[in-house]
Amino acid sequence: RYLMGVGDPASLVEAVELGVDQFDCVLQTRLGRHGTALTSQGKLHTKNAQFINSDEPLDALCSCWVCATHSRGYLRHLTQTGEPTASRLVSIHNLAWTINFMADMRAAITNGTFQQFKSSVLAVWG
Repeated sequence: RYLMGVGDPASLVEAVELGVDQFDCVLQTRLGRHGTALTSQGKLHTKNAQFINSDEPLDALCSCWVCATHSRGYLRHLTQTGEPTASRLVSIHNLAWTINFMADMRAAITNGTFQQFKSSVLAVWG
């Protein structure tokens, strides 16, 4: 089953539970264009002043290239100065994060732990 226009983690996990297995959405890049990253702790807004001196990655649990090579502070700087690279980097992270999220969901289905996975997702994103 195909579902168009749904890309947030809570909706994805609920749709998968209903049998949807194909998605198409611009959310990851739309959020990226505005400096918002998807993380294991929820949305992270790179424009926030609290990240001005942060050396942390967008998400400590993410292994994407952006998290491995760019800090929150640097991404905030790029966002604040209007550098187009900022939206590209956050979009790349969001796409990688979502691909990993879907892989984790498939693993939970295979392992018989989908309900626990869903509960943990909804606790953050619900």
